[in-house]
Amino acid sequence: MNNELIIKKCNSCGAIVRVVKDCNCSNCGIVCCNEPMKVVTSNSVDAAVEKHVPTYEVKEDRIYVTVNHVMEEEHYIEWISIVSEGRECVTYLKPGMEAKTHFKYTPGATIYAYCNKHELWKTEVK
Repeated sequence: MNNELIIKKCNSCGAIVRVVKDCNCSNCGIVCCNEPMKVVTSNSVDAAVEKHVPTYEVKEDRIYVTVNHVMEEEHYIEWISIVSEGRECVTYLKPGMEAKTHFKYTPGATIYAYCNKHELWKTEVK
């Protein structure tokens, strides 16, 4: 089963949508502010000064996820999710909180973290 998360973002207003099923027609798709929304490609190699790639630790049947990232008003991790077998579980975060969460451990899942400035990051669960 595919663990890819499809996210689209409006370049004008910054609106973000999760795509369940995208359109395959030419000259069609999700539009916001009279422009097609762009697909946000997830990164897995951290080249930024701040850390974005989610890390995890497995303890029994739980997976504990951490993103070593600032959580300031202007720059923070908005959410962390885990995707496996067509299901997604999400933890939403706010500035001042720690960029940590936990989920049920599922080998082969994909963990995503979304930074309000540097967008989508991911790591694969072993």
